[in-house]
Formats: sequence, structure tokens, C-alpha cells
Amino acid sequence: MDKILAKVGALTVTENEVNEFLAELGARAQGYNTPEGRRAILEEIIGSKLLLLDARHNLLETEPEFKAELAKLRENLLINYAGNKIITAVKVSDEDVKKYYEDNIDRFKQGETVNADHILVDSEEKALEIFAKIQSGEVSFADAAREYSSCPSGQRGGNLGDFGRGQMVPEFDKAVFELEVGQVTEVPVQTQFGYHLIKLNSKSDESVMSFEQIAPQLKDMVLGEKRREAYEKRINQLKILYPVELI
Repeated sequence: MDKILAKVGALTVTENEVNEFLAELGARAQGYNTPEGRRAILEEIIGSKLLLLDARHNLLETEPEFKAELAKLRENLLINYAGNKIITAVKVSDEDVKKYYEDNIDRFKQGETVNADHILVDSEEKALEIFAKIQSGEVSFADAAREYSSCPSGQRGGNLGDFGRGQMVPEFDKAVFELEVGQVTEVPVQTQFGYHLIKLNSKSDESVMSFEQIAPQLKDMVLGEKRREAYEKRINQLKILYPVELI
């Protein structure tokens, strides 16, 4: 049973109304879902009920301005309702999604990617000194990155994660994709940021995302496209039924 929280003249405010108001706040709802927040919402709804009672008492519904606003609102609601009927009638089957995937397989190709660590310093001499320490076993690449690198990635042992071609500055991009797995650049790579020592951790060849990987997102994509097509088709049909003349 819906609990009544307040009476405002002949009207009531219920717990469900507060919950609905809270739901409409979206991301802000969490901050109001407290005793104090719900009380503030209750007061807001009470204020609305008071305005409604007063508007009815003063016969504001009969004023021409209100009737004009109401007519506009009815039109917009009817337009939205008609549009929603078109798009909600569209259904997408698993076969539709699979066919879209197969017909557009090139769209789901992933280029070659690498995973690399780097150390960034401000001079070539410093980079060569660090390289010598790494090569001699005096320090690991990761520890050297933590100690010497000016890049924030140094805190992670210099790791930059996975990235594809073109995601780094050209000089860095060229050097890292020429390395063999496990190899470290012997000559520091100069970029606009300074001098880099780069270690290649892994390399993945070009691949195609499997249907299973992207099926849920793909279904939403296909549904969206089919809904747009259905909407545009209906609009074009209506242009024949109700000719449009631009003036």
C-alpha cells in the first residue's frame, strides 16, 4: 500500500511520489536518498501541490495563454508518441545481427598492437648511462623507470599498456614497432618530450574481433540503424501522403 506522507488540502503526497521524484534525479539521486534529502523532496512536492490547488481555485486552466501552452504540449506529446510507435515496432533477431557482422567484417578488424615500457629523461647522455646499467644487470628496466623516468608511467615501472600504430608520436611509434619482443632500444629515441629508452613486452598481430566479443554492442548498433531506417522510411511515405512545399 502506498504510504501517505502529507495532506495538502484535498490532495495527498505519497511515498511513491517521493520515490518517483528521486528516480528522476538520475545521478544526483544518491545525494538525496537520505532522511534529510527525502524531506527536502517532500517539501518540493508539497509546494507543487499548493500551486496546483491555487491554480485550480483561480481558474487558471481557462486562461487563453494556458490553453495555448496545453495545445503545444499535447502536440509535442503526440509527435513523440507517434515517433516511438515507429521505432519500438522494430525488432532485431540474432540472425540479423550475425548477418550484419559477416557483411561488415572489415569494420571489426583490430590493427597490430604492442605493449611496451619506457624511460623518459632529458638528455641522451643520461639515457645511455641508464641503458648501460640495465644491460649490466645493475638494475632492472622497471626499477630504472621508477628511479629515473620523468613520465608518470615510471610509477608503473614505465609500462604504457597496449596501444596501436599512430597512438604515439611518430619517432616513438616507429621505434617501438621495429623492436623484437624483450628487446630494448640501444639508441635513445628522441621526441619532443625528451629521450626514451623503450622495451617491447609483447606484440599482437592484426586480428578480427570475434562475434561473441561484440554481440551485445552489435545488437544495439543494428537495432539503432534499423530504427533510423524505419523512421526515415515512414517520414518519406508521409511526404507523399502530405506533400511538403518549401517556401
